[in-house]
Amino acid sequence: MARVGLAHARELDAEAVQVFVANPRGWATPAGDPRQDAAFRDGCAEAGLRAFVHAPYLINPGSHDPGTAERSVASLRHSLRRAREIGAEGVVVHTGSATGGRPRAVALEQAGRLLRPLLAELTEPEDPWLLLEPTAGQGSSLCSLAEDLAPYVEALEGHPRLGVCLDTCHAFAAGHDLAAPGGATELLDRLEAAAGPGRLRLVHANDSQDVVGARKDRHANIGVGHIGPGAFAELLTDPRTAGVPLVIETPGGHEGHTGDIRLLKDLRTSAA
Repeated sequence: MARVGLAHARELDAEAVQVFVANPRGWATPAGDPRQDAAFRDGCAEAGLRAFVHAPYLINPGSHDPGTAERSVASLRHSLRRAREIGAEGVVVHTGSATGGRPRAVALEQAGRLLRPLLAELTEPEDPWLLLEPTAGQGSSLCSLAEDLAPYVEALEGHPRLGVCLDTCHAFAAGHDLAAPGGATELLDRLEAAAGPGRLRLVHANDSQDVVGARKDRHANIGVGHIGPGAFAELLTDPRTAGVPLVIETPGGHEGHTGDIRLLKDLRTSAA
């Protein structure tokens, strides 16, 4: 992570980096290497990089399966601990879904009951934020539209270290028309009304291969999908995104990522 991840970020002229501290598609909770952790922290400080951790994709605190729910808690606790050790600002976690045919309210109550003790462990200034990432609306998602954040935040008792990671592709797929004039501003209005001011701590900047409301999580490079560059320019001009890092999760490898970062920086400069 320290050697490869930081080198890649420097090549891209990035200002923020998102990493995994475990297999994103597994339940393993590996211990870190203190020397590598120190190298990562020092490297981020030297390069001026803001770091975030993405928790594994399997986590679902709303699962009807007791084993999955238990492993979700253990996996997320591991991500939060490792984030603290590497100096990351926050841990992004997908909000989960109501599986097994249960009502969403039942699954959400369970998610709150399971996650509140993890938030209670975040007591130090250097502890990371827990960042809820709404999904694209597939299946019985607990949180996809901005309004869905209100009951989720309430279930977690509005903890002061609870934040939001906004994925633009997810929001578009769920039904927020970012491509429409004023669409990004409207999304931020609805997000702030639901979650509260100051909770937006990270943006996953991704265009969408599919049309608005498709409920398909298929990312495209910035400006070449159905969202388009105008929405990202509007997002970057809004004062509520000032100081909020953007992380890309787009296709195209090194060449695609370089182009996306350059375009986002150009849009930010033009909007200033």
